[in-house]
Amino acid sequence: MTFIPAGSTALSPWALLITPESAGWTYAGLRLLCLSGESVEFSTGDEEMLVLPMSGSCVVECEGVRLTLHGRTSVFQAVSDFAYLPVGATVRICGQGRFAFPAARAGRRLPVRYGPAREVPVEIRGAGHASRQVNNFCTPDTFDCDKLIAVEVLTPAGNWSSYPPHKHDTASPHEAVLEEIYYFEGGPGYQRTYGTHDTLTEVAAGDAVLVPHGYHGPSMAAPGYDLYYLNVLAGPAATRSMTSCDDPRHAWIRATWADQPIDPRLPLTPTTR
Repeated sequence: MTFIPAGSTALSPWALLITPESAGWTYAGLRLLCLSGESVEFSTGDEEMLVLPMSGSCVVECEGVRLTLHGRTSVFQAVSDFAYLPVGATVRICGQGRFAFPAARAGRRLPVRYGPAREVPVEIRGAGHASRQVNNFCTPDTFDCDKLIAVEVLTPAGNWSSYPPHKHDTASPHEAVLEEIYYFEGGPGYQRTYGTHDTLTEVAAGDAVLVPHGYHGPSMAAPGYDLYYLNVLAGPAATRSMTSCDDPRHAWIRATWADQPIDPRLPLTPTTR
């Protein structure tokens, strides 16, 4: 695991810049851009990207297409709309707020597209103190990409998510190996990863954790503080998959959820606009 504290990778114009090269792997990346009404132009290079408002709204121009993202006040206020940007594209974005750019090195070129907030499937996963909300806006089943997978997870104060601990590598000969980024808002909370090393890290708004392999979880929201994280995943498989393998020591926990109520605070955000 690599822990990236808030502000440690800022490189103009990006408030956060994680590339496959800086992460020391091959596919997954993430950028964060803060705008105050100005416009920024950049190239996607060899990565496909999404534009996901964390707060605020923006206009995205790419490949002759102009998209307005209505966004949201904060990640705890609503599910957001988003835009898809293909590899090898020049992009101009103008707006006010904070915007995340989940990215993955890709080989297949897809068109610029708009993802409406109303079409984002919202899942309530787990039960009891493992209840959490998952916004499945860019999964293999919900939005077409070449390599990129991204979801949002909102965990009510005092609850655990990314639980039972799991991994995306070496569970079976047919499982996709995925590089994974956790980017956090809210908090404080705690993120555990283990494999070669067992690490428990305190996280808060703006922090990121890189998980190249091995078991990870839980993500723990401290009492009194809701926790949000954006998961960005990508890997070499020709067909995208979020297949994972639970740590066998803790897999039994899933069977207990049938007898536990869902946390009544969920969903934390409205599921429709």
